[in-house]
Amino acid sequence: MRILLVEDDALLGDAIQAGLKQSGYAVDWMRDGLSADQALSSETFAAVVLDLGLPRLSGLDVLLRLRARGDVIPVLILTAKDTVQDRIKGLDAGADDYLLKPFDLGELAARLRALIRRASGKAELLLQANGVSLDPAAHRVTYHDQLVELSPKEFAVLHALILSAGKVLSRAQLEERLYAWGEEVESNAVEVHIHHLRRKLFPELIVTIRGVGYLIPLVKEA
Repeated sequence: MRILLVEDDALLGDAIQAGLKQSGYAVDWMRDGLSADQALSSETFAAVVLDLGLPRLSGLDVLLRLRARGDVIPVLILTAKDTVQDRIKGLDAGADDYLLKPFDLGELAARLRALIRRASGKAELLLQANGVSLDPAAHRVTYHDQLVELSPKEFAVLHALILSAGKVLSRAQLEERLYAWGEEVESNAVEVHIHHLRRKLFPELIVTIRGVGYLIPLVKEA
């Protein structure tokens, strides 16, 4: 999953980016509000981690502009401001969650998982499709209760497809979810990950819609 981190503190931003990468996220880091607003206007992210005290454009204004465009991407606000009124302003502006500084990186990752899960209409902690079970927190995948070893990118592709089960995702959409700016993307990377997933799980799990993309079909239980 691709996350936009907006934080002007270099030490904190570096720590958050490293921690989220360890949790399996692709992280793009913006250090001011105007750059963040431009990124959100042109790119696709699974969620935003947004500081309020930003140069050039405040975090609150970034959030207000985002919601004014009708964008419903989940936004988690980071702030050192611990007043009820500050939290009310952020929530009323369209924030989905709040985390006060200092905080634990594990809690931040868990809150992001919850926000992304809810935004995809998934209430369950485990994501399941056709005998495959994916645990985002543990980065664990099983097929009929047997553990399946996946690379981080294979896990990310499967995660994106299960979250969008029944919907087609194009190669470009998958690449947007998998890679941060500056990461080298080979032209056939997605196809290679799909091939490995079919081999490690089962061929019919992921369907190719020729000229459009890939999907995991919804299967109604008998």
